[in-house]
Amino acid sequence: MLQPLRETCRRLLQDGIVQVVIGYGQAVRAVEPYPVFITDPDDVGQLVWNEQCRTNLVKYLLRKEIRVLGKPAIVVKGCDERAIVVLEQESQIDRSQIVVIGVACDGMAEPRCEVCDAHQPRFADHTIGHATNETQPAERRYAHLCEFLEQPPSDRMAYWKAELERCVKCYACRQACPLCYCERCIVEKNRPACLDTSATLKGNFAWHIVRAFHLASRCVGCDQCSRVCPEGIDLRLVNLSMARASEASFGHRSGTDPQAELVLGNYSQQDQEHFIR
Repeated sequence: MLQPLRETCRRLLQDGIVQVVIGYGQAVRAVEPYPVFITDPDDVGQLVWNEQCRTNLVKYLLRKEIRVLGKPAIVVKGCDERAIVVLEQESQIDRSQIVVIGVACDGMAEPRCEVCDAHQPRFADHTIGHATNETQPAERRYAHLCEFLEQPPSDRMAYWKAELERCVKCYACRQACPLCYCERCIVEKNRPACLDTSATLKGNFAWHIVRAFHLASRCVGCDQCSRVCPEGIDLRLVNLSMARASEASFGHRSGTDPQAELVLGNYSQQDQEHFIR
């Protein structure tokens, strides 16, 4: 699929349809691919595509440094394009000013790939390759979470204490998340101070819980937060819990339907909570 990908990107740049292509580059096979920003059609040879292209590149659509380069094209997997759907729903991007190049994949050798049902991009302007999207039942998609929740509360709390004690408050999870786009994060507000900014257990709990609530019904499950964590903390467990609650209560799966109403900021008389009536 690499040659069709490069040819598509070359044509988009040569015809002036886009001014920059956001994709994957890789200098050495042993090193994981990194983001590249191609502005010259003659440089499309830098683009790569393989099973190591795990990074969700959608975050770069929000970067001021990228926006000044002009209209972008972006290479996405089927699972990552869901973030584009959410950003459009939240009025953070103008979808008509972005060319999406979807690349089919058969999994990236990650735990989430075993239960992924978005191997084939659905909303891309150009699609490279073909894969089958097999709808996965909720019990399989949340099997990892359910297994964890079967443990006694005391064991779960002990697990999170051990995990979050390792957090160094580097905020890599925030920086990599395509849906963390506030110009000023709550942890940077000090009048009043909302959260303890030091890497204490209390402060770490507060940070990750608040961030999870901010992503409630929005997280697309790309696992970029867990992937970039220097301490290897499995943050997807928290996000899976919120995603399952959103699906169970509102039938909502983030980023799967561009026409769907957002859970937050919307209400229905059919909501399960009695107070809405």
